[in-house]
Amino acid sequence: MRRLVTELAEPLVPRFSPGRARLRLGTNAALYGDEAAELEAFARPLWGLAPLAAGGGSFGHWELWRRGLAAGTDPGHAEFWGAATDVDQRLVETAAIGLALALAPEAVWDPLSGAERDNLAAWLLQAMTRETADNNWRFFPVLVGLGLDRVGVRFDPAPNLARLERLESFALGRGWYSDGPTAQRDYYVPFAMHFYGLVYAALAGERDPGRAERLRGRAAAFALDFQHWFTSDGAAVPFGRSLTYRFAQGAFWGALGFAGVEALPWGEVRGHLARHLRWWLRRPLRDSSGLLTLGYGYAQPALAEQYNAPGSPYWAMKAFLPLALADGHPFWAAAEEPARELPETSVQPEAGVALMRCEEGRQVVMLSAGQHNTWVRHGAAKYAKFAYSTSFGFSVPAGSWGLEQGAFDSTLALSDDGTHWRPCEAPEDFSERGGLLHARWTPWPDVEVDTWLLARSPWHVRVHRVRSGRRLLSAEGAFAVDRDPVAHRVAEGPGHARLDSPAGLCVIEDLGSARAGELVRPLPGTNVVVPRTVIPTLRGEHEPGEHWLACAVLGLSGSGLPGSGSRGSGLSDSGSSGSGSQGSDPQGSDLSGSGPAGSGPAGSGLYGSRAAGSGLSGAGGHAGWPEPPGLEGVLALLPGGHPFGTG
Repeated sequence: MRRLVTELAEPLVPRFSPGRARLRLGTNAALYGDEAAELEAFARPLWGLAPLAAGGGSFGHWELWRRGLAAGTDPGHAEFWGAATDVDQRLVETAAIGLALALAPEAVWDPLSGAERDNLAAWLLQAMTRETADNNWRFFPVLVGLGLDRVGVRFDPAPNLARLERLESFALGRGWYSDGPTAQRDYYVPFAMHFYGLVYAALAGERDPGRAERLRGRAAAFALDFQHWFTSDGAAVPFGRSLTYRFAQGAFWGALGFAGVEALPWGEVRGHLARHLRWWLRRPLRDSSGLLTLGYGYAQPALAEQYNAPGSPYWAMKAFLPLALADGHPFWAAAEEPARELPETSVQPEAGVALMRCEEGRQVVMLSAGQHNTWVRHGAAKYAKFAYSTSFGFSVPAGSWGLEQGAFDSTLALSDDGTHWRPCEAPEDFSERGGLLHARWTPWPDVEVDTWLLARSPWHVRVHRVRSGRRLLSAEGAFAVDRDPVAHRVAEGPGHARLDSPAGLCVIEDLGSARAGELVRPLPGTNVVVPRTVIPTLRGEHEPGEHWLACAVLGLSGSGLPGSGSRGSGLSDSGSSGSGSQGSDPQGSDLSGSGPAGSGPAGSGLYGSRAAGSGLSGAGGHAGWPEPPGLEGVLALLPGGHPFGTG
């Protein structure tokens, strides 16, 4: 892991500005200017470099960062970062500098001259007076305070104590926080709210023991839910904003070690982080010069938020916090252990989700009904789709014209003109009963949709009640599957759309309304895992009035049908899927280890007795394809008036 930190930092060295206060990594298209963007690229590597130094790791370029700190905080220097203002991106980057002062003052503070220290302290103190966003940002001045404490700079602690009180008010119970007074329950809970809280508990626990105990206790409780977000080989469910921070998804596990919270046995905690990093190292995260790219499973700038600049991906360096621990710490002393066996389904009402473990844990599918975000780019796709998969990800739109541009996987899209489509964007009235998730959404003032989701691993069932004052067309998508490999076979017809290929088995079966199945080929670059996909989709036509729609959806990674042939289906395109490895060798990064045993259909439960109705059927139009589950378990929880009988 130490080697990986240096391998990620080394390509930055040629990009330093003459005064060393800026890192210029490419064109900045973020909502903040180049000054802040280049400070961001300078500061974010410190999330990994500071723990590296604190734990005794060597790094040969500390002088560049010291010169940058001196120049960037000198009002008389041409590369001065500028004074922070309210809700300023500069405030975000002060946190990494604060952590560096707290963990490694010998690298970033002690060698500075007296005047340079004064400038750095004055710049940070001024930033601490500015107003932050009312969410995880309130931790930024708290981390700055930890750093200033370490180097002996005095400041009034009262504002930070008030910020901590406000942050604790976001606690929801069972270890969950909201990220401010919002509906978001995404990765900002583990890699921001808990991460910063654990840093505070570790560094300020002696003087604030009651708060430190509460922060540790919530993190321990949250870990029991969060482990369900990861597959047995370390992949995390892609969901929500800031996915370009990539392996920051696993930073929570290292923060547990840093704060001494044995939420799970240490071998399991370490295993979660190590497998997660190994999973990412098998992905093309870096460009030809070694810089981290904007994107998720590949370079995909269209996925980025409006606040993502070229240096933003280095937030991923948070995953290296446990490098600050001594070699003999239990986190490092414990042998890495595999993830424990978990129930097939975990309902987490605080987040409005249910997580399914499929294929013996090799895939996790998140069903979501309780979140939305209308501020970030592609917020509906990132929060309000019905399902998110570690194997198939999700897709973001490439335009507003037609299904190909909309890329409507894992959602129901409605149209009143056949050209412009509206998916679920802002679900409301979330509820959960008996594992059945419910939400209501209103794509037009005279159209109201109630949606129910139920996990039937490895399938999931969706039911919709559409009440409309206008004639509508509907398109309901299953998962988006890589279309580069030649499919073994496909089936499109009344009530079904099915695809079996080396990239995955994906099936959507209508359970009642006789919609027509087809395979939709969205524009390239829409899916977050692979560049080119195909989406099995059900399409329908609905006159004004009330309509009930129901379907079952299945997605398995890798071909799921025994004896599948290699006959082409005409779905393939030229080129590769872009999923090969690039960059660091995991073994050379102290992250060696074999992947999970087997990746094919064996043990997936599809052909065994693991789930009722999940075997093969030779009747009912499913010959040679998986038999979908029925509506058992759903009907008793639906309101009256549905046309599905009693089940």
